[in-house]
Amino acid sequence: MPFSTWTLLLVLSAVFALRKLTRTQSRASIVRHGEEKVLILGASSGIGREIAHQYAARGAKVCVVGRRIDKVTAVVDECKERSPTADCSLGIPADITIVEDMVRVRTVLEKKWAGIDTVIVAAGVSATRPLLEVAGVSTQQNADASKEGIQFAVDAAKVAMRNNYLGPMIAAISFIPVLKRTSKLPSILLISSLGAVIPAPTRSIYGSTKSASLLLYQALAIEHPSVRFSFVLPSSVEGDFRASAVDQSPLDIQPTQTIPKPNSTPGLRVTDVGKRCINAVDHSEKVVFMPSTMKLGHMLYWIWPSFIAKKAMQKYGFTPE
Repeated sequence: MPFSTWTLLLVLSAVFALRKLTRTQSRASIVRHGEEKVLILGASSGIGREIAHQYAARGAKVCVVGRRIDKVTAVVDECKERSPTADCSLGIPADITIVEDMVRVRTVLEKKWAGIDTVIVAAGVSATRPLLEVAGVSTQQNADASKEGIQFAVDAAKVAMRNNYLGPMIAAISFIPVLKRTSKLPSILLISSLGAVIPAPTRSIYGSTKSASLLLYQALAIEHPSVRFSFVLPSSVEGDFRASAVDQSPLDIQPTQTIPKPNSTPGLRVTDVGKRCINAVDHSEKVVFMPSTMKLGHMLYWIWPSFIAKKAMQKYGFTPE
């Protein structure tokens, strides 16, 4: 890269460091940990579950929301075991993509807690195959996708869009007004993905739907300046999130990559991601990359895209046609 490019990267790195040193006042001075009322959407597993555990351990009131009542109940029990306060946790089985469910959650929280301080949007689904492969065409073929294959890809994208974009949108519309009405310093954290800002092979559906919700919330942050918005963009996280993949095609196409078993997915430690999310809310950080070096990767994509594309292919074991 030319010298001027390196100079730009160094200057931007210095700007990020300066912003970190001049963070706003800790939110805990206004919303005390033991009084904070936290709603976690998608708290029955993964990062959302871990965030629920950590908030409960420091004394916050935690509302656990997830689709399955058995998992919601289990997480509520886990939170109560960790909390120094009795009856600190509340569980509500609900689907973030269903308007009636989110209105019901809001009604319950206004009745039981008289409002909320913090909303964590952790719900979502994954998609892990190249787009044409989802439609039944391998990347080594030049054959046309069938009508059935195209329809399957469309249906998979609709499911991803409903969970990764429409769900967060419904949540924002449902809870921003009550946050502003009832909290001294309202905050919303969206758990997005590194794939939302750095394109990657086999993540075309996933990355594009996560990118849509990220941009939505970034726009909402401008429309509602009294609400502190935070966006956490992790790379791969350990756990079974890939088991939620909505693009597993019934068509007879061999994957172009080796996909780890759901329970053996390597990546960032979920405890570290949960801790970093809470810290971002506490200090009103706007955008958090995990690992932090990936903020340079994001900038580098616009300067040297071929380099980032090569690294992305290596990471996902992808061989183009």
